[in-house]
Amino acid sequence: MTPEELKALQKAVSKAKRIATEHASQLHDLVEDKLPAGYQELPAIAQATYDACVAWAEANAKLQAAEAN
Repeated sequence: MTPEELKALQKAVSKAKRIATEHASQLHDLVEDKLPAGYQELPAIAQATYDACVAWAEANAKLQAAEAN
């Protein structure tokens, strides 16, 4: 893997982590500020947070595999 490709993977991991963190923050805000009245928002926000975390985990696994080689 070229240094440029490795740098691109690192950037993708950072972006995925930022997005996952933003979704986690939205979930936290819902729990802190809107529950129990905002319970209907919970499934969508939780799913988006889960999906963002999965995307981060996949990107991070690719990066770790590339760094191991």
